[in-house]
Amino acid sequence: MSSPLTSRLPLARHHVDRDYLTRERPDAIPELLAAAGTRVLPVWGTRLLMAGGDRLALLPPGEVPEAAGYLYLGRSLDPDAAEPVGTPLVAALLDDEASARLSASDDDWGSVRMFGTRLSDRDAGLAVEAVALANWHDSHRFSPRTGRPLVRDKAGWVGRDADDGHEVFPRTDPAIIVGVTDAEDRLLLGSNALWESNRWSLLAGFVEPGESLEHAVQREIFEESGVKVVDPRYLGSQPWPFPASLMLGFTARVDVDDPGTLEPDGAEILDLRWFSRDELAASLGEVLLPGRTSIARAIIEDWFGAELDQ
Repeated sequence: MSSPLTSRLPLARHHVDRDYLTRERPDAIPELLAAAGTRVLPVWGTRLLMAGGDRLALLPPGEVPEAAGYLYLGRSLDPDAAEPVGTPLVAALLDDEASARLSASDDDWGSVRMFGTRLSDRDAGLAVEAVALANWHDSHRFSPRTGRPLVRDKAGWVGRDADDGHEVFPRTDPAIIVGVTDAEDRLLLGSNALWESNRWSLLAGFVEPGESLEHAVQREIFEESGVKVVDPRYLGSQPWPFPASLMLGFTARVDVDDPGTLEPDGAEILDLRWFSRDELAASLGEVLLPGRTSIARAIIEDWFGAELDQ
């Protein structure tokens, strides 16, 4: 069962049967592309072909140029979509030449970061699935054991070493993101070195090997801010395929007995501020918050108690 927060996250939505059994068929991709009822989602890098501003372009196989690779995404479950329930859906990974043949206008290709909130549940799920797999295909072309090129198998879901049969599977990197509050219920926001100086968000970091999620919360917050926290509480999760993260949302409270000293790490986090609700509302003209596709924005608004108009 989804948490209340997860149900409101734009990129956590889905209405697709991933149909893992079809992946097991050796000729699944050729069979699917030969079927008239299949629909193909063109993918160019991490951008997707759009049919207007709020819908993915799902085309008959014959209308899409030959792709460098194909990924079976599953079957549509959306009774309100143009495609019937049960329609097989395949992503086509296009190179620059093929994408230009399909559509020469950059405006026809969209980033899920920008349009994720406007998509239907089904299209949001398809978008993050396709982008995550496309990123994996691009970054995992060779066997980590032998250095030999990987052959794609199981409808794009496995890379196999043709010589020794070793299989490589898509990876997901868990990352925690935390709404930290103090004894006055103020929220801690940080400014990252990679952002413009007036953009603020929650503190986050990757889970290290051999580490629980709760310990990752305490470690990352202390490393980035000098603040010691207690009582990590899970809120919900959202895929973030840029390139392969799963964002796990938490809240945590400053340890009143041993709060630490508020100080940015100076490398990743350059500035830190505590915000009351009134202070954050009054600062919206100068403070830029995370975009609405992010779990950070949802956690901030959950603490605030309402949507923030920005």
